[in-house]
Amino acid sequence: MSKVKMAILGCGGMSGEHARRYKNNPDVEIAALCDVNSEVVNAYIERNLGDYAVRPQIFTDAAHMYQQAALDAVTIVTPHTLHFEHGMQALDAGCHVFMEKPMVTDSTQAHKLARRAEQVDKLVVVGYNTPCHPNFSLLREMIRNAELGKLETVTAWQSQDWKRLTTGTWRQIPSLSGGGQMYDSGAHVFNSLVWLLEQPVRDVLAFTNNLGTPVDINGTANIRFANGVLAVVTIAGNTPMMEQGCI
Repeated sequence: MSKVKMAILGCGGMSGEHARRYKNNPDVEIAALCDVNSEVVNAYIERNLGDYAVRPQIFTDAAHMYQQAALDAVTIVTPHTLHFEHGMQALDAGCHVFMEKPMVTDSTQAHKLARRAEQVDKLVVVGYNTPCHPNFSLLREMIRNAELGKLETVTAWQSQDWKRLTTGTWRQIPSLSGGGQMYDSGAHVFNSLVWLLEQPVRDVLAFTNNLGTPVDINGTANIRFANGVLAVVTIAGNTPMMEQGCI
């Protein structure tokens, strides 16, 4: 089987995790990298791909990259409000898409992306990792089979030092991020809930506190699912504890 020729669009911090995984995957060739200028891309290569056998092509314009590089797929790791434009562009170029979460910042855009993917017969995968964890798969089966009885309520929380770590970055610029901690890392909690319960959301009541920033830092949500299950979610973005969460 030939290798999947992969491009990475967006060479920021999280993008490096994907590059390091791809370079150790024998089925993937990192064929191209793209960001706003070549200095950013070259620094990215030094950090993440200095020992990579074949140096990827460097681009500063995604349209040019799709024209010049023979690609099978692209990993999109750009600011959230750009995901829709970048995803549609990649699909129109004939590429499968792996897109970092959150998918887009408007639900109508999500449906448009899904329809376009069907039209061009390409995959769009959003980077939520819940379905990849055996413990979550076990928990979903337990809920499906009512092994502990019929599920009635769920409590979920997440805490991070998000406010401090994102100060001065695009994540605290609403026009680029589309939201704060609840929309960024907190998206994992909401995705996990919907994936576990396999039910549409019927009602939501939410509160946020920006703590003097342009975006939400702390937030709570009360959710009622279509089958009557109630969930309470707390997202705390101003704590010293990192990557802590529970459902």
